[in-house]
Amino acid sequence: MLSCRSILIGASFVAAVGLCASSLASTVSVEPGLYELTAQTVLPHLEESLRYATTRSRQCLGTQDASALFPLLRHEAFAGCSLAHESSSDGEAHFSLRCNNPQAATGAAHFAVQSGGFQAVLHIKMGGKNMTLSQRLSAPRLGACTEQ
Repeated sequence: MLSCRSILIGASFVAAVGLCASSLASTVSVEPGLYELTAQTVLPHLEESLRYATTRSRQCLGTQDASALFPLLRHEAFAGCSLAHESSSDGEAHFSLRCNNPQAATGAAHFAVQSGGFQAVLHIKMGGKNMTLSQRLSAPRLGACTEQ
């Protein structure tokens, strides 16, 4: 099994993108820099006019907890929930949603990292309800982070 370090060294940072996730730390690694993060939340059970919500932000990223990248997982309904690493391969990683209260929600996330940014999707089914939702992330890299 390859370590995060060996993957990053193997990539030689030519494309400067690595995706590392381990069962000990559910992290995602991208080339350090400034990213334009767009999160689109889809709630298919609502009326068309209420179904979609999109947020945009600029963030300096590098290696961080996969759960922290999804704004949806910061909502109080998902307190005690986080993404746990399941598998990784060339530029991709799969996570499952684990909650302290297993009746809260179930779900999965998939990350795809390319040289110019990353994309991810989180699918959730609320426990005890027939309600599903998803959140898609698109994050092109804009350049280096600037000191402020």
